[in-house]
Amino acid sequence: MTEPERLRLGGMALRNGLLIHGPTSWAAAARAPDGSVEVASGPKPVFARGRLGTTPLVRGPLRLAEAIAVLPVARRNLPSARLPFEDPRVIVIALATTVASGLLRRRQATGAAGGLAREGALAALGSLPALAALRDRDLAAYHGVEHKAIGAYEQGADDPADIPKEHDRCGSNLIAPLLAFSAAGQVILDRVVEEPGQVHRALAGLGAASAAVEVFALADRKPQSVIGRAVHGPGHEIQRLVSTREPTPEQLEVGRAALAAILAEEAEHDSGTGDGLKDERVAADTV
Repeated sequence: MTEPERLRLGGMALRNGLLIHGPTSWAAAARAPDGSVEVASGPKPVFARGRLGTTPLVRGPLRLAEAIAVLPVARRNLPSARLPFEDPRVIVIALATTVASGLLRRRQATGAAGGLAREGALAALGSLPALAALRDRDLAAYHGVEHKAIGAYEQGADDPADIPKEHDRCGSNLIAPLLAFSAAGQVILDRVVEEPGQVHRALAGLGAASAAVEVFALADRKPQSVIGRAVHGPGHEIQRLVSTREPTPEQLEVGRAALAAILAEEAEHDSGTGDGLKDERVAADTV
């Protein structure tokens, strides 16, 4: 008998737990105020159906949209869960960076170098809310739990504590290609369109995200290639230095609960209650 194909899992660290999503379902576990571990799961919104799920430059944003759409569903079904940006300081910083980005965007950039410098500054401003959120030690630790739990499942390991806290499919590996494509796209837009509006900027941003996800997926398929090393190198350093911490045994317990719940939910879906989406695989799932 051959071993069943392992599911492709993605996830998101919570302030007090872990959310994991599979091909058709989601599951979350959180440490409640009384110290217990609460778990919830269910079917997830699926946008990348049929050809849309395999079409380059389309599949990536759709899969990312699925991951975002899961958040309010999980939060509603697991009230004890706390999302990464559920922090007044992070909200204030996000609002402040939005205002600052708008002011900076109105400034005229001189030449391509000036345009790239402006886009680089805008990208740096855009990263501030995430950096502020990751100042929470528990959030960074649960990010490590996410990588260890999913990595242990992928490698067939019994103990996630033995798995590195860095993962090749972490969203941090999207940062370098996304910054590069975003800056280049906005500079090109400024040269092609005389007075680009919000719609033009949004379309350019969507195109940059689509291209970045395809590079991310290529790096995942060929990690030893030039592109793979260029993407994973900065991503691993971000994870090692900033975005992850070694979790405690209690935090790993929450990760095990979330992993068990998603595997049970996917198994139930695969037993005949689902709609045939189980076999879809897209390399854009981020961990």
